Amino acid sequence: MPHMGRRLAAMTAALAMSLTSGAVVSPAVAAQRQPVKAPIAMGYGGAVSTVDPEASAAAIEVLRQGGNAADAAVAAAATLGVTEPYSAGIGGGGYFVFYNAKTRQVGTIDGRETAPAAMPHDAFIDPATGKPYRFTPELVTSGVSVGVPGTPATWERALDRWGTLSLGDALEPAINVATSGFVVDETFRQQTLDNQLRFAAFTSTSSLFLPGGDAPAVGSTFRNPDLAKTYRLLAKEGTQAFYRGPLAAEIAATVQEPPKAAGTTLPVPAGGMTTADLAAYRALDQAPAHVDYRGLDVYGMAPSSSGGTTVGEALNILDTVNLSEMSTPRALHHYLEASALAFADRGKYVGDPAFVQVPTASLTDPLFGKERACRIDPQRAAAKPVAPGDVSAYDGVCPAAAAAPSGEKDTENVSTTNLTVADKWGNVAEYTLTIEQTGGSGMVVPGRGFLLNNELTDFSTVYDPADPNRIDPGKRPRSSMSPTIILEDGKPFLALGSPGGSTIITTVLQTILNRVDLGMDISHAIAAPRAAQRNTESVTAEPAFIAVYGSGLEPYGHKLTPSGDAFSSAAEIGAATAIEFRSDGSMVAAAEPVRRGGGSAMVLEPSR
Repeated sequence: MPHMGRRLAAMTAALAMSLTSGAVVSPAVAAQRQPVKAPIAMGYGGAVSTVDPEASAAAIEVLRQGGNAADAAVAAAATLGVTEPYSAGIGGGGYFVFYNAKTRQVGTIDGRETAPAAMPHDAFIDPATGKPYRFTPELVTSGVSVGVPGTPATWERALDRWGTLSLGDALEPAINVATSGFVVDETFRQQTLDNQLRFAAFTSTSSLFLPGGDAPAVGSTFRNPDLAKTYRLLAKEGTQAFYRGPLAAEIAATVQEPPKAAGTTLPVPAGGMTTADLAAYRALDQAPAHVDYRGLDVYGMAPSSSGGTTVGEALNILDTVNLSEMSTPRALHHYLEASALAFADRGKYVGDPAFVQVPTASLTDPLFGKERACRIDPQRAAAKPVAPGDVSAYDGVCPAAAAAPSGEKDTENVSTTNLTVADKWGNVAEYTLTIEQTGGSGMVVPGRGFLLNNELTDFSTVYDPADPNRIDPGKRPRSSMSPTIILEDGKPFLALGSPGGSTIITTVLQTILNRVDLGMDISHAIAAPRAAQRNTESVTAEPAFIAVYGSGLEPYGHKLTPSGDAFSSAAEIGAATAIEFRSDGSMVAAAEPVRRGGGSAMVLEPSR
């Protein structure tokens, strides 16, 4: 649609939009003010929810010009690569879930990063000591942690499969933001300061994110002309310019010979990614994971992500009881216990299906869920960790058979981002993307304006042939990303997702519980305090959750551990986005009111 591309190129000079009125202002004006965020918007014609107003504005502008949800999702994701560079970007990967209103089918794209073909099983072992590298800052700040990025291939595949715009047209809004700049907020500055030691270790990173040796000041305008130039390259030549040619060679060189600053004391282990690894990368079309929950069809990502199977299994477990008739503490007790059981099976069975046999059908089988529910004592929390279930022998009848436990250790980081988009035709995109650690590997590709991921740290640190998440060359590390679309009678009811490492699963699960079983509207379902039980002795809980529900859960024997200082972002679990679809055709876009500085919800035509 070249005519749309021309209109977008002309109108993306008016990207920053008021969240309440939908008015358009120029990026130059936007760069002179702190963008306003609204966590909820109701209306018609299309909707978007992200963590950032520039990204939400990009999606809305694409929808306004006639693009669909896939087009708008890519535009928003590319813009997040500018404004949320420590959480996402073309140096990372993710998972894209799409509801096609024409076919009434849900499809997914696995854009997870892959290990280089020459990656050894002992890649995370320090040859000087024979012991594993310390996770942080050594392992995460390294070339050995960088997986082959999947995000550019995901964007191109999503547009080819469902979109109407070219990649170049979809990148126009992000190019404008990267060129004109965005206003630095407290979150951006603090995340930069939190990574100051790591960023200072690389000449390319410090020159971009630590100008003059300090993080950009709150209220200043941050521009990234190198990223704008890189986006223009992709707009002109497509993703082959990323996976082949000079840029691919520069990415491989950065991994193999990290651009270390002369004074850094960090060891920065080198990686072995080659241009052949980049040229071989493919984003994968795959069928979604699916379960039926209280008459709703819940679709998510199948492995290599563990999100769809783990959320789905937990819902199958919970579907055996009527949570809506329980007291809130009793319902939360069941939620926590179901989550622990599903996490036990995640650790035992889930990995990259190209390398291990993942029993996806069994993990999402309601009979297996019914049998696993036998393990829940309605009066008392079980001792953790609980044993995984036996997928080779189940019939839905108690008692439930157990399998040998796994030695899973959670190494996923919380810094990711999520976006939700819907259009006037009824298409829905739910997309979670990441570079893993806040700031990824810490390495900016020199002159290109983007950080490389450290996703390979999601593999188990020590190689065990029996571990489904062991390191293997060419393999995708297990993920917890859980972009989810829920249908009612074949039509969209709710789409949601979140960042948060392995707490992504519990955030999505608890939000569904809040909305479907506890009767909250979607904005309150997102805002409610959270807790994450990942088959550990104690439950990680936000301080607000402990304050509200701690006394009610105490009789059940749950040990609640605060997720962080009550006055810091470390206390936050997740940063969800969602859109709910109402029977009158209207949409409710919802984002976080507080977490990660609050999110940005917009609709094309606000309700009067």
